[in-house]
Amino acid sequence: MKLYAVIMAGGVGSRFWPRSKKKTPKQLLKIIGKDTMIQATVNRLSGLIEKENIYVITNEIQRQEVINQLADVPAENIIEEPFGRNTAACIGLASIIIKAKDPDAVTIVLPADHIIRDEDKFKKVLENAAKYADESKGLVTIGITPTRPETGYGYIQINDKEVAENIYPVYTFAEKPNYATALRFVESGDFLWNSGMFIWRADVILDEIKNLMPDLYEGLVAIEKSLTSPNFKEELKIVYAQLKKISIDYGIMEKSSKVFLTKGSFNWSDVGSWEEVYQLSEKNENGNAAVGKVYTNMVSDSYIYSPDKVTAVIGLDNVIVINHNDTVLICRRDKAQDVKEIVDYLKMNKMDEYL
Repeated sequence: MKLYAVIMAGGVGSRFWPRSKKKTPKQLLKIIGKDTMIQATVNRLSGLIEKENIYVITNEIQRQEVINQLADVPAENIIEEPFGRNTAACIGLASIIIKAKDPDAVTIVLPADHIIRDEDKFKKVLENAAKYADESKGLVTIGITPTRPETGYGYIQINDKEVAENIYPVYTFAEKPNYATALRFVESGDFLWNSGMFIWRADVILDEIKNLMPDLYEGLVAIEKSLTSPNFKEELKIVYAQLKKISIDYGIMEKSSKVFLTKGSFNWSDVGSWEEVYQLSEKNENGNAAVGKVYTNMVSDSYIYSPDKVTAVIGLDNVIVINHNDTVLICRRDKAQDVKEIVDYLKMNKMDEYL
C-alpha cells in the first residue's frame, strides 16, 4: 500500500480578512507558529508520505507562492484549477492524476489550513484509516470528539459499534447547527465534528463519483484523456467551466453507502475565524493575546494583531483588533464569523484593492 496526499489549498479564507487576501489567503500565512499553515500541513506528513507523492490543488493566483513555500514538493505536483468548483471537482481532479500514476493509490485528502497538535497520534489515525480504506474499499472520514457545542462546524453521527479498530459506520451528516442543536449533538455522545479530512483509494472515490455524480465523472473522463496533452491547461479550463460547484460532503459522503468514520484523538482546529486564533493563542494575565506593537489599558479577553505600527486599545473587553497594512478590523469576538460579510461588501462595491 502506497500513500498519497491531496492538499486542498484554493480557498480565500474570507473570515481572516484583512490578513487573508486573494494572493495570500489563510493557508499561506503564519497564523500560529513559525510555519505557514500549508507548510505545517506538509511537514506533519513527514515519515508517512514521500514528498513526490504529495499533491496540492490550488489556483492560478496562488500557485507560485505555494511552489515557493513548498520547495521539497515537486512543482509539477502543484495543480492549478482554472476556476473554484468546490471540493468534489477538486478531489476528482486530484484522483484522476494520482490514479494515472498509481492505480492502487490510497489517498489522504487534507485541507491546507488546519492546526493539528499531537502529530504522532494524527499519523497513527491516518495509517489505521488508510489500511482499512485499502482493504475494505470504503470511504473513511475523520471525526473529532467535540469539546464544546460549536456552531461553526458540521457534525457526523455514528453507530458506536466498531467494524474494525477505531472504524465506525456513519449514520448521518449534519450541517452547521444553531447553538441549541449543537448542545444536543454534544450531549448525545454519538455526534463528532466533521474535520473535512478523508482517506480512500483513488479508484474507489472515482467509482463513487461515477455512481453518484455522473455529470462530474463525465468531465473527469474528458480531463483524464487530456492529461498528457500539450494543451492540457486549455482543455481543463473548457471542462471546468461546465462543472457545478458541489462539495464532496454533499455530492458523495451524504449519499454513499460506503462511508465510515475514524475518531481523531489529537488536538485539532480548522482555525475558521479570528476567535479560533484567540482560543489557540497564549494569553497574558488579563486574557489578552497580542502580536506586535500593542498598548492596552483596561482591556481583557481580547486578540490584537499589529505587527507594523502601534495600536493602542483602552477600555474594551472581548474584542478582536487586526491592524494590517492599510486596513483595520475591529469586532466583538462573538461576531468573528461575520467578518466574511466585509469581503462580500468589498466585492459588491468593487473595492478590489482591499481584497
